[in-house]
Amino acid sequence: MTDQPVMLITGASSGIGAETARAAARQGYRLVLAARSEDKLKGLQQALGGTDSVLTVQCDVQNAEDQKRMVEQALKAFGRIDAVFANAGRGGEPGGFSKADPDVWKDMILTNVLGVGLTIQHCLPALRESKGHLLLTGSAAGRVTIPGSMYSATKWAVSAIGYGVREELRGSGVRVTLIEPGMVDTPFFDEPPAHALKPEDIANAVMYAVAQPAHVDVNEILVRPTPAAE
Repeated sequence: MTDQPVMLITGASSGIGAETARAAARQGYRLVLAARSEDKLKGLQQALGGTDSVLTVQCDVQNAEDQKRMVEQALKAFGRIDAVFANAGRGGEPGGFSKADPDVWKDMILTNVLGVGLTIQHCLPALRESKGHLLLTGSAAGRVTIPGSMYSATKWAVSAIGYGVREELRGSGVRVTLIEPGMVDTPFFDEPPAHALKPEDIANAVMYAVAQPAHVDVNEILVRPTPAAE
């Protein structure tokens, strides 16, 4: 069992994170699943093999001590981390730069930008040791201009983080992949979008990237829904 690779996923309690956990479990990964509410992870833990192969951790990614403890618990349980999927994030609200609630902005920026940076910082020593794989949930919104969208701005920042950390790690053997979904039917939305990707579509992209041989570094995967017929 000890030679099974380990994947750590933040924002693992639902949506893309939960589907990636399921896909990784099918591929033989042991899992470290982190979310603000650990209770939401328990059902997933039992479904994917129980405590022997799945560790759940309460972690607010905005909190450096939570992130430090997450990595410590992962290494204590499994002794290694081979892949990290920094997936935790939150969406914005209507209103644009003129009317949106700045408290929503603050939480979103701290989650989507600071949280990603803290996950990278605390996981990098283990990834350097394993010559592992770092994956970040960016967005198609981080590649285009969306009027009045602070969310888009945070995902532009995630793209910049991905490019920057890839250069920092050049020659280390650690691979870095930006996963950039278009519209995905996740709990971000009160009602499912009319035309959207499914969380498992993004999980498939993650697993494609990590399945490549060590000499292949998939830098970015942009995944959009097929346009509806007119």
